[in-house]
Amino acid sequence: MSEQENTERLSPAAPPQEIPAEVIGSEAILQGKQEVLIRHGETTYRLRITQNGKLILCK
Repeated sequence: MSEQENTERLSPAAPPQEIPAEVIGSEAILQGKQEVLIRHGETTYRLRITQNGKLILCK
């Protein structure tokens, strides 16, 4: 067995490659509104902008 084959055989499996998440601006989601409802499966979530300009996601 060659050294390369031996090294490949002993090396741990490479972790699966993660697909980078797409970046979407909050403006695209909120479209000028202060809050939107997001349905995920059977659950509805509320995404809103606080008075301090932060985002909060509530169930």
